[in-house]
Order: sequence, then structure tokens, then C-alpha cells
Amino acid sequence: MRPIEFTGTSLRLLDQTLLPGEERRLDCTTPEEVADAIRRLAVRGAPAIGIAAACGLALAEPGDFDRAASLLGATRPTAVNLHWAIERMRSARDDGRDLVAEASAIAAEQARCDDELVRHGLPLFGEGERVLTHCNTGPLVTGARGTAGAVIVAGWEAGKVELVWVDETRPLLQGARLTSWELGRAGAPYRLITDSMAASVMARGLVDRVMVGADRIAANGDVANKIGTYGLAVLCAHHGIPFHVVAPLSTVDVATPSGEAIVIEERAPEEVTALGGRRVAPDAADAANYAFDVTPAGLVTSIVTEAGALRPDEVAQAAR
Repeated sequence: MRPIEFTGTSLRLLDQTLLPGEERRLDCTTPEEVADAIRRLAVRGAPAIGIAAACGLALAEPGDFDRAASLLGATRPTAVNLHWAIERMRSARDDGRDLVAEASAIAAEQARCDDELVRHGLPLFGEGERVLTHCNTGPLVTGARGTAGAVIVAGWEAGKVELVWVDETRPLLQGARLTSWELGRAGAPYRLITDSMAASVMARGLVDRVMVGADRIAANGDVANKIGTYGLAVLCAHHGIPFHVVAPLSTVDVATPSGEAIVIEERAPEEVTALGGRRVAPDAADAANYAFDVTPAGLVTSIVTEAGALRPDEVAQAAR
């Protein structure tokens, strides 16, 4: 599976909004088309957003870099990889380096990073574990093996993971639509549950470990991830279950001191009041739609990065 393909003149994306029903590719040839794909979640997942933004800047016309950077930077406020990639491309432009080569290098580095995440995450598993995950963290979020999803699949391939519990991840059902699709392609055994079932399966002793990704990690180790992650961490603390975050060091924002300073994206209320394009709430109903929440560092057992499985208070130094 190659969800992200960059030729130097176009960025080809597997449109995640249509999965699992249809596997359709988008061909983006301008920064505007890339920005639209990011904004409407055709490409999503913090590392993939960063790669897409870098490719979008490489597609910009000469002299149009700053406008394209502003356009792409305004698409998603929470995922730090987006802004990390834009600044890296800006430095490449200022140094006179080839932007197509730089964007391609960012994608290649992420693929190598995914391998390192697997290498450091695999020893965390015991034998025959049942792992619960939230949102989507496989190949779709990095263009290569993935983050937490890659570690979980590697655990299954090594005979250490017996079952994957997949949270549906409301309101856009990234778990039900995307993670289930990825695990099915990999042949890994999984069971889909509603988000509200997580506490029950933990109470029944059916979860040995929770592994999730991240969209931004603050300098103190607080973790911003898909809404519902914080609740899982609280449940893990209550039930004595290890809670791991798997993310590249590019997701660590050393300029953000704690989770309180992370801007949380609020998306359209229609994503909550409708399901599959069909209105499920009364016409007059309003809805809050916070796309992310922040898990305090004290609830995180470890953060698996390419530098190793670290304590939350160690990630900022590793990123620096």
C-alpha cells in the first residue's frame, strides 16, 4: 500500500475520506489542491500531513513559496508535523537546496523512522497480548509502516499480539473505517468496539495494553491526540493497564511547554450531528466538536520514538 506518492510534479494521495468503500487516488499538482486535501482529511495523520505539506511547497511556483506556506499552515492547527515540515522546507529554500529533493527526503526519513518505532516498540509486548488502540496509526498516517499501528502489527507478526481492540473513534470513525481496513489488509485479528465500550472491556480483563499515536507532544510530555485518548489514559490508570504513545520526534514541540498551550482544533458541528451524510440529531441541535484532547504526561507509561521507548520527561531532550 502506497497512500502517498510524490513524483516531483504531482502528489498522489489515497483519498481517506472514501475508505473503506472506495480506493480512489487524488492527483494534486498545486499547493491549493494539497491544502484542500489536508483540510478535508483526504490525507490525515500528523506525519502524513507534514509530508503532504512539504510536497505541496515543492509544487509551488517560483516566488510563491510564502503564500503557499501560509495557505498550507492554516489547514490544521494541532498537528505539529505540519509546521515542522513547512519550516524545514523554508530552511531548504533559504539555503538554495532543491525543494523536490527535500520533500522526498522527508518522506524517506519517515519511512526509516517507522522501522525504528517498530524496533523500539516491539519489546514492550509480552505473549498473547490484547491491545486496544484509538483512531488510526497505520500506513495511512505516515505513508510507510505507520506509528502505533506498525508496532501492533509487528507484534502480531511476532506472535506477541493475539487480538487488537479497535475503537470506532467518533465522530469520523477513523478506527472503524481506516484502522479496521489496515488491519484487515495485514491479516491481523481485530474486533471493533464503540468508544464507550473501552471501559467495559478493560473491566472484564480483556485489555493488556493500550497503544495510540500523537498529533503534538509538549516539552513536558503532555500528549495531544484524537479526542477520546485522554479518557482511555484515565481508564488505564484506574485498571492498571500500560498506556503507550508511539510517535516520531518530529511530533515533539519543544517550543510548547505543556498541553495547556496546545491549540485544539474545533471542527464543524455537522460531523457530530450527522453520520455518513445523514442527519441523526434534531435540526435545531448544536454540537461541540473538539477534534483532539490532551493527555497529561503523568498518565503516559512511555513514548516510543526513533530514539527509544522514553519516559515523557525525556522526549524534549531527545527531540532537541
